[in-house]
Amino acid sequence: MLDAAAKALSQILSPPMRRILWRSVGLALAVIAVVAIALQRLLSWFATSGELWAETLLGPGFDTPLNILAWILSIAAALGIVIGAVFLMPAVTALIASIFVDDVAEEVERVHYPAERPGVALPLSRALVESLKTALLAVLLYLLALPFFFFAGLGVIVFFLVAAYLLGREYFLLAAMRFRPIGEAKAFRKQHAGTVFAAGCFIAAFVSIPIVNLATPLFGTAFMVHMYKRLSGPRPELLEPVDTPPTAA
Repeated sequence: MLDAAAKALSQILSPPMRRILWRSVGLALAVIAVVAIALQRLLSWFATSGELWAETLLGPGFDTPLNILAWILSIAAALGIVIGAVFLMPAVTALIASIFVDDVAEEVERVHYPAERPGVALPLSRALVESLKTALLAVLLYLLALPFFFFAGLGVIVFFLVAAYLLGREYFLLAAMRFRPIGEAKAFRKQHAGTVFAAGCFIAAFVSIPIVNLATPLFGTAFMVHMYKRLSGPRPELLEPVDTPPTAA
């Protein structure tokens, strides 16, 4: 597993991968910006509407306290957007991975597994559906885990474990579905659930590093391609024929 992670890390800095990296980073930043702007507008609307409602209810004598409260809430909302972007990063990178999975996987297979027949490119719709399900599930689980952040240290552990499960599941399925039907790929993941979760811990650690985590779609995909190859073992039917020298008479 460490060897697979090292290979994935070293390859994402190669020239072919760097071209994919810049596109992936640009798309991830665009998604984060759109989400942040939407949240900011929504929270500002709530703050303005709430202040007007409170003034109507309490009367003009409460203008100053309400203005101070609105100012505090604005700061809290801004901090919430920043923190929310951090916690939503696994969901965002999982969604971005669906778009670049084949580009990354093909490069990994070309460099590290040239003797094996490459996987079949996933239909974009199928990859997007699986990634969208993971992203929505991530948001739901993070909201359920939110109360644990009121306990020192426990929230960080819960967040890490949830991210490890979701990211391990997502990236392994994207790699496996290039070689197996979706039902067989899911059964294969369940068969190796413990190993996939442990591998997901590597991706969760990667996605927790600010700025660096923008490369998560590349690292996660490359890493799980290696893990899939190791878990699936030798599959002779996938090997291309190798020319052998003629034997002496």
